Amino acid sequence: MRTIWKGAINFGLVNIPIKLLTATQKNNIKFRFLHQECNTPVKNVRYCPNCERQIEYDEIVRGYEYEDNKFVILSEEDFDNLPVKSTKTIDIVDFVKLSEIDPVYYIKTYYLEPSEGGEKPYFLLKKSMENSQKVAIGRVAIRDKESLSVIRTMDNVLALETMYYADEVRSAEGIIPEKLEEKIEISSREEEMAEEIISNMTSEFVADKYENKYREALMDVIRKKIEGKEVKEVEVKVPEGKVIDLMEKLKASVEVTEKEKKAEKKKEKSKKKTG
Repeated sequence: MRTIWKGAINFGLVNIPIKLLTATQKNNIKFRFLHQECNTPVKNVRYCPNCERQIEYDEIVRGYEYEDNKFVILSEEDFDNLPVKSTKTIDIVDFVKLSEIDPVYYIKTYYLEPSEGGEKPYFLLKKSMENSQKVAIGRVAIRDKESLSVIRTMDNVLALETMYYADEVRSAEGIIPEKLEEKIEISSREEEMAEEIISNMTSEFVADKYENKYREALMDVIRKKIEGKEVKEVEVKVPEGKVIDLMEKLKASVEVTEKEKKAEKKKEKSKKKTG
């Protein structure tokens, strides 16, 4: 894993030198854009319409448009000299319970690795957070953008999640018409059955259990096309927006999930016997 940021965590008066490493990667299937006429890969060209020519990457600067077509130019030095501590340090400002943070705030996960001389305070912070069952809130500036962040323990290391600020999360207000919930009547039996379905489908979270079926299906199509095989069209039924008998659907769902739960338990017992 490549180090993308070096700095320190400030924990009270304790300074912990650390390195930031990317913890996640997208395994998407990559496509190239081709010219339909000749299947030649298309180039992404940086073109200046004023100078009427293609320009190189090192000719590009960053500008902030403060009025229509009026820009103030910012250099690399301007970013480096910002008077904020988060460019070099992560100052812990609060400790909170992880359950209090809504996942909508999370952006990206990084691993924190102790730099030379920072091993002892690093593991002290990690152990103290595990014992208190708390996570740390701080700020960090990565790639010209300051983010709120949460530091937590993960797989025997400290991990950092960059987060959105409150003003960057859009309000859900207006998505459901006002007072609509008051007009909907839900019987106690419907509630019980819905909770029974949840209970039947409840299990421990194991990340390896969930596979990217879309990527697998797409790779299958690609392989068939390479081999010159015909790709059959699959009919996917999309539910229509019509009124359904909710009670009947709930009853059927309870039966199905109960059967699946029993089958899963039987499978687990069989695994234990063979193991």
